[in-house]
Amino acid sequence: GQALPPVAAEGLSSMEFYRQQIVMGLRDYARRCGFKKVVVGSSGGIDSALTLALAVEALGAANVHAITMPSVYSSAGSVSDSQALCLNLGITLDEVPIRSMVDSFCTELAQSSVGEPPSGLALENLQARIRGTLLMTYSNQYGHLVLTTGNKSELSVGYCTLYGDTNGGLGLLGDLYKTEVFALS
Repeated sequence: GQALPPVAAEGLSSMEFYRQQIVMGLRDYARRCGFKKVVVGSSGGIDSALTLALAVEALGAANVHAITMPSVYSSAGSVSDSQALCLNLGITLDEVPIRSMVDSFCTELAQSSVGEPPSGLALENLQARIRGTLLMTYSNQYGHLVLTTGNKSELSVGYCTLYGDTNGGLGLLGDLYKTEVFALS
């Protein structure tokens, strides 16, 4: 791995300290667990963008892969922002639309003895879980470590989906509040 430069006598700013710790932590965790590459679900938002940027710093662009998984509810910017970010970072971005997968779940539930498709929160969580399943399938198929993108603010108030956006082996932003995500970005 790459050695970090010596720290100046006055120390590091909090954000620089966090950045160096996250980069070092990912390098060490990946090495110890036998991973050379990582995969991240790219939503076009700041959490996935920062996770991707930190992963590139830690492992190099050739070892970071992104997947965008738009649904009928995704904004046009979610894909275009992901494309621009990945182009700027020099990483591969795949697009796997999930609309037909969501529709299939809804149709099958409606035609089953349950008798109705998911709606509201259940539908939102279904989309997150489909995305999480796709990332874990990619991980199993190609041997990449899945990085989660949630931050401490989301986790502390439960603004995340179990088996969805919480899927993965390591969360680089898990100890950062959303305000710190903005500052580090």
